[in-house]
Amino acid sequence: MGIMRSFWENKRVLITGHTGFKGSWLSLWLQKLGAQVAGYSLAPPVTPNLFTQADVKNGMTTIFGDIRDLSLLKKTIAEFDPEIIFHMAAQSLVRKSYQEPVETFSANVMGTVNLFEAARSAVNLRVIINITSDKCYENKEWQWGYREIDPMGGYDPYSASKGCAELVTSAFRRSFFSKETYDLHKVAISSVRAGNVIGGGDWAEDRIIPDLVRSIQANEFLVIRNPHSVRPWQHVLEPLYGYLLLAEKMWNNGVRYGDSWNIGPSDNDAITVEALLNLFQEAWGQNLKIHVDDRNHPHEANYLKLDCSRARQQLGWTSRLSIEQCVQWVAEWIRSFLNEENIRDITINQISSFEKLIKEH
Repeated sequence: MGIMRSFWENKRVLITGHTGFKGSWLSLWLQKLGAQVAGYSLAPPVTPNLFTQADVKNGMTTIFGDIRDLSLLKKTIAEFDPEIIFHMAAQSLVRKSYQEPVETFSANVMGTVNLFEAARSAVNLRVIINITSDKCYENKEWQWGYREIDPMGGYDPYSASKGCAELVTSAFRRSFFSKETYDLHKVAISSVRAGNVIGGGDWAEDRIIPDLVRSIQANEFLVIRNPHSVRPWQHVLEPLYGYLLLAEKMWNNGVRYGDSWNIGPSDNDAITVEALLNLFQEAWGQNLKIHVDDRNHPHEANYLKLDCSRARQQLGWTSRLSIEQCVQWVAEWIRSFLNEENIRDITINQISSFEKLIKEH
């Protein structure tokens, strides 16, 4: 099931959090598809960052603002008049949420409330997709994948804030954008829970691939905390493909597709941190310096997997890259970056390669 350029051409699409890692990739893909893209976000969170490196702002409108600023958000939506909104703005790091719980809850919960409240007055809006997290589920540390009907939860402030954001989404859908009154408001709302996303251009603190690149650049040891933790790893383009596909379906049938969706890798791609690093060493072609830090750390889930059968059956979405290919693509991007090649070109070339995989499937 391909992405229809004819659908996206000239669609007005607003992305909150477009200066982040996933937001930058999505912005470039939508620009490539011919959409009119606007982004609402804080300035890029780290240096270096993909937004600046790939000159993402060239080809879209950027409004720098805080998702907690309701009046600026309302003004932005009124002026741009989006038809589709992808809500990605968030405090997205588990460990940071222990250090800054108030900021995490205010950005991830009240930020989501503000987005939906501002969207209520949008004139031509048809689709809102709220990107939350696989960590929104009450994690029971079992080997089965969580399904969309499983209860929300969260041990740490980040995970709990994403569970809350899911409840906010559901409440706004039922209260203001209900399926029963769809013919009146014509707005479909979905939330999407993705796995652990990796890819070129992620420079966040405390994430495995960025930490790895920094250790390679500095020729230092990579310090890892939980080598045996299992995560549903996937290349950044996999969930973005799911979001784009879902938006098309919601546009054409909002009642059926406005819902909660898991977009994660196949079961065999849920592997340990240690296994992921071994694959990266193979792709990189040399051994890395790795040190396991076994001191006490704030709690992080040990085992987490998603059941994505619903997205496969109803959206026609499936992963296109195996975990081995995924790591290969990341290694290629990083090698190009270290060789000081044009980052925008590298990133768009990987998007083009991924589009070919979608068509071939």
